[in-house]
Amino acid sequence: MSKPKKHFFTSESVTMGHPDKVADMISDGVLDALLAKDPKARVACETMVTTGTVALAGEITVHNAKAEHVLLNIEDVVRKTVQRIGYDHPEIGFHYRNCSVIKLLHSQSPDISQGVTEGKGTHKEQGAGDQGIMFGFACDETKALMPLPIYLSHRMTEQLTKVRQDGTLPWVLPDGKTQVTVEYHDEVPARIDTIVVSTQHTEDVVGKDGNMTQKARKQIIDHVIKPVIEAECPKMWNTRVKFHINPTGRFIVGGPHGDAGLTGRKIIVDTYGGRGSHGGGAFSGKDPSKVDRSASYMARYIAKNIVAAKLAKACEVQLAYAIGVAEPVSVLVDCEGTEVIAEDKIAKAVRKLFPLTPKGIIKHLDLLKPKYQETAHDGHFGRKGRSFTWEKTDLAKPLRKELGLTK
Repeated sequence: MSKPKKHFFTSESVTMGHPDKVADMISDGVLDALLAKDPKARVACETMVTTGTVALAGEITVHNAKAEHVLLNIEDVVRKTVQRIGYDHPEIGFHYRNCSVIKLLHSQSPDISQGVTEGKGTHKEQGAGDQGIMFGFACDETKALMPLPIYLSHRMTEQLTKVRQDGTLPWVLPDGKTQVTVEYHDEVPARIDTIVVSTQHTEDVVGKDGNMTQKARKQIIDHVIKPVIEAECPKMWNTRVKFHINPTGRFIVGGPHGDAGLTGRKIIVDTYGGRGSHGGGAFSGKDPSKVDRSASYMARYIAKNIVAAKLAKACEVQLAYAIGVAEPVSVLVDCEGTEVIAEDKIAKAVRKLFPLTPKGIIKHLDLLKPKYQETAHDGHFGRKGRSFTWEKTDLAKPLRKELGLTK
């Protein structure tokens, strides 16, 4: 018997208190607040955060007085978001009450508007908000049909936030990162090789040498890492796993005070951790007329249903659009050689069963509701909850039927 082909793959995640995620959450908080008053709002809100400062920039168009009132008082949304994240410690350089909020916002370009507004432009149907390529991915490595490294990394950032918020580890502060390396044998996860957790912390867990104590490091393993591994893949919890907990020694200066944060700078964290392709467009702060966001959600929905239908063990879907044009210019299904039926036949069934115009995507996935701030932390995919409509597998059976697979 030949030896299995081995390789290692690593993915990372970051907590909601990471400066880039603070920016993402503010941008999506602005989007949610506007959609709640005006479902047709056009929003492209970028955020920059640094020591004591939040700057908003971009294009926003609203259509009623209630939404205009929200826009006029958008500073309230910013402060509530920063408070929710946990920046309520004035001494760490960023605080929801006293940070300055700079607004550099204007209305959407009329040239773009006529391309994405139904009944206007050269194509009367609602068109894509921009040209571009969007990717979705799914595989059978986890129950959520996500790659194992990014899925575990996200669950650990969730757990790191949980132990901070519920007081289990009161010395943990909002900024943090996780990273998981998995060893694969013949493309199948075989074991967890290395786990890295870096968390911002108070002086309470600093030892005489100026670094985080071994007791605190063990608490991270016991209360953050171990519960996730035992819940998600218990057979992989063993003494061979290598741990790096705050490997620099200390992490007191963090958040926007430690690094500037920008919306859309964690696009690989947001998606599949580097597994599969990425079109380059960010998600947060964009209303669903922007196919960077909505078509990426649809591509994930398609890929997940293909894998759930057992048509392939892994699947990447590429959708491509032209600005102002409703139908995608191309649809590609790539199953990495794991398909049980020809990829072109799967792609043909996808075009028949899945709505792929911006209007169709928005309606099918119910994307006009204010639900986006929840996507801005711990990943946009592989999540549970009613808001994550693109995680449903309701078209798996229809796909099999369309392809003549009855069993």
